[in-house]
Amino acid sequence: MVIPRAAAVVVDGRRALLIKRYLRLGPSRECAMCEAADWGGPECPGHQYAVLPGGHVEDGETAETTALRELTEETTLTARIDRLLWTGKHNGRPASYFLMTEVTGTPRLSGPEAEAHRPNNSFELIWAGPEEFDELGLYPADVRPPLTELLIDLG
Repeated sequence: MVIPRAAAVVVDGRRALLIKRYLRLGPSRECAMCEAADWGGPECPGHQYAVLPGGHVEDGETAETTALRELTEETTLTARIDRLLWTGKHNGRPASYFLMTEVTGTPRLSGPEAEAHRPNNSFELIWAGPEEFDELGLYPADVRPPLTELLIDLG
């Protein structure tokens, strides 16, 4: 069964809130990023990338509810959804991206990401603009053009 993903797009001028990640699992066969990169080696080489806050749509949830829940779980921020920005794929799963408005709080890493934060599985909240997306490895790559366009339009 394919579990959809929903993500929250939080903007501040020409920057978006991202979760910078470093992930290194033992065997590459257990790593979705190794699979996405078509890595053929037996050991995961480690991956540095960034994603928009988000996660799995749970049973009984809408994508909108998931985006709001994940935003709060991962960053402690609360918000309201302005609109659906675009849809795409994330590791082969359907993904929905929602623009957040009326954002309150100060972003702080929290929830499962804060609990799992270790040298081989690290998380950091950052604000980044379009000029940083390639260097950060914003994932999936197909979110870079619409996010860049959004930030230019809103900035």
